[in-house]
Amino acid sequence: MRLGCGAFAAGCVVIEVLGVALFLRGFFPAPARPEPEPPAAPAAPEPMAGASSNWTERPPPLFRKVVIMLIDALRDDFVFGSKGVKFMPYTTYLVEKGAAHSFVAEAKPPTVTMPRVKALMTGSLPGFVDVVRNLNSPALLEDNVVTQAKAAGKRIIFYGDETWVKLFPKHFVEYDGTTSFFVSDYTEVDDNVTRHLDKVLKRGDWDVLILHYLGLDHIGHISGPSSPLIGRKLSEMDSILMRIHTSLLSEEREALSPNLLVLCGDHGMSESGGHGASSLEEVNTALLLTSSAFERKPGEVRPPERVQQTDLAATLAVGLGLPIPQHSVGRFLFPVVQGRALRQQLRLLHLNAVQLSRLLRARIPGFEREHGFEQFKISERLHGNWVKLYLEENNAEILLNMGAKARKQYLYTLKALSQALSSQEAQYDIYSMVVGTVVVLEVLALLLLSVPQALGATAKLEVPLSPVCSLLFYVMFLLLWATHMVVCTSAESFCYLCSLAWPVAGVVLALVSALLCGVLSTLTRMCVRGKLLRRKSAPSHWKWSELDFLILAGTAGHVLSLGASSFIEEEHQTWYFLVSTLCLALSHESYRSCFLGDDEEPEHCPQVAGEFARTASALPDRSVSCNMLELDQARQSPSSLDGLRGREKCMALASPWLILGCCRLLRSLNQTGVQWAHRPDLGHWLTSSDHQAELSVLAALSLLAIFALVQSRCSSVAKGALALGLLGVYCYRAATGSVLSPWQQDNKDVSSGSALRRACFCYALLSSVPVSAYVVLVTALRYHLFIWSVFSPKLLYEGMRLLVTAALCLSFTAVDRAGAKADAGKVAHC
Repeated sequence: MRLGCGAFAAGCVVIEVLGVALFLRGFFPAPARPEPEPPAAPAAPEPMAGASSNWTERPPPLFRKVVIMLIDALRDDFVFGSKGVKFMPYTTYLVEKGAAHSFVAEAKPPTVTMPRVKALMTGSLPGFVDVVRNLNSPALLEDNVVTQAKAAGKRIIFYGDETWVKLFPKHFVEYDGTTSFFVSDYTEVDDNVTRHLDKVLKRGDWDVLILHYLGLDHIGHISGPSSPLIGRKLSEMDSILMRIHTSLLSEEREALSPNLLVLCGDHGMSESGGHGASSLEEVNTALLLTSSAFERKPGEVRPPERVQQTDLAATLAVGLGLPIPQHSVGRFLFPVVQGRALRQQLRLLHLNAVQLSRLLRARIPGFEREHGFEQFKISERLHGNWVKLYLEENNAEILLNMGAKARKQYLYTLKALSQALSSQEAQYDIYSMVVGTVVVLEVLALLLLSVPQALGATAKLEVPLSPVCSLLFYVMFLLLWATHMVVCTSAESFCYLCSLAWPVAGVVLALVSALLCGVLSTLTRMCVRGKLLRRKSAPSHWKWSELDFLILAGTAGHVLSLGASSFIEEEHQTWYFLVSTLCLALSHESYRSCFLGDDEEPEHCPQVAGEFARTASALPDRSVSCNMLELDQARQSPSSLDGLRGREKCMALASPWLILGCCRLLRSLNQTGVQWAHRPDLGHWLTSSDHQAELSVLAALSLLAIFALVQSRCSSVAKGALALGLLGVYCYRAATGSVLSPWQQDNKDVSSGSALRRACFCYALLSSVPVSAYVVLVTALRYHLFIWSVFSPKLLYEGMRLLVTAALCLSFTAVDRAGAKADAGKVAHC
């Protein structure tokens, strides 16, 4: 059957979209959620062996007020490391000697603000699809602490990042959101939060206060974690924490009930100042819980414990006397209730275990075989036996021992359940991803194989419907159906394709089989036609060179390396290796082309030589005639060494080594990647204020080098335009203070007025360029754009890459010219 190109292309696009959608459905799986409980659903009763318990209500709140102070990008070592000791003395006192519990909370990637806020409030693990939603955060519909607190009548006040206002609309009785996209602002964005603090702390009409400070994160994005601005910002945050804590303590003396102050970070900060990935600096955040209820014994040492960031949601719910969010995979931090009565501890542990077991029951089909669920049943039995003895008022020592055993079992159960749920939620739907990838690759292969027919005179494609293809289709369909049955019956986690109805899944498998048959049929038809053409055509003497194989292998290796996140983060290391290897191979090819002659002297063919000469003399184009005469000279001197002139020979031999030197300079110019970005490099040395003179000299020499290289190919008008343009480039950078200017005296700072005048002078230079030379100027500046990078180390890296590319092109040109002359000599002698 024949199809038009338009109909074929439209069908391929539709199938391609379906394949991509299936892949994305597996890459961004929607986890199964338990059925929502009614708003006023009673808490799970206390387990009891043989009778009903008399404690069926939810435990009362542990704290009267809760203040959450979230500092964006608060890395753990900013509080618990040397910077915390130096810049946050009050916080350090609380960690070491105060009534507080400190933790290192691990945030799961992606480490960006919106997914982390969701994790803190819901206790669930957001996926990478939330990175896109981070730009325009929709309202959070998932069960969370803020919604539970509002439903319980808690009055919540918020100041800070407007992401909270978008996630929790109409949840706050008072709020003031600040935008996070003005990264250069790290002062007013925090002052707009702090200006409300004194007024709110004096009021008593609130239960939960949330503060989200963005300044520290903005400083990291601008200048990195080693900037002196980090210390000033940490000192500012320490003073704010002291004001809040002092106010809460004075209020506790009057109310006689404890309050809770939470200091936390949503994510960390990499050594380059960013976040979003999974390095230790980005996932380790500080978490500090402070309350007068956390009394510390004299000499007691409480080192920071490692916990999950999702544990905070359950902890806040317990502290406020709220139900734990249904989708939370965290366990509440037990040190918060360590000073409470044993029965209350067991009651809170049981409620957390019941919530996690319900979530496990909804998400994992074979939940009965899970180790955590088995431990949960054991914990309930121990707890029920303890409650029975407690109600019978048995011996206190027996109750204490049994209670300690039940508590230890609950803690182990919570850990097992949390780990099982976290690992299951982080799993991808591999089966759906594989099927979607196969569909996309089949359509791509079919499109590529159909290009010759689509470009033909008829512009129609032959769709195979032969009996052989039909037989292959049925065989493939039966094999895929059997594979589908095996995968669905043995899958332990949720699979989207397995959840579809059997007819729908059969249509998907039939589509995969039909596409595979089409690809095989088209490929077979092309191979048969290729054999017929090879029989009719003359044999070809073309063969691949070593450079061809090296470039192909390097390209394939680079593509394969992008399948791992570590190679993506350090992609520049792959380029360094490939360019160095290519340079060595290019050097070998250059030496062989220039110095090594043929092993065997070919026989001369004077007829061929005469034909070359007659053809050259008959051609009207002098450039072509000169090329033919060069081929005739190459025939008379077959050695490629004699065929190259001195300048070309030096260029061919020196270019690979020049490229290697440039690559080495690139490696030391700007440290990049994740592991070495914090190390000093040549770019930092040049941009420091102490070496502005060296940067200015380098800039001037580079501009002169550009003029010297380009001016020989330009007319007089173009030379003047180029000179004015390059002078304008230097004047602009001098006006902004990046380099020194000849008219600047005593190294004084550039004032705004003088900078404006010099900028106007720069633009006057550019505007004075004649219109006739404008195109030449723009072309020259675009061709040598890398010189702009001399004034900026980040752009200098791109400039050096451009220089390496140009040197590679020159080397390939020299090698190709040498090879062409050698081949011409062989042709002339054959």
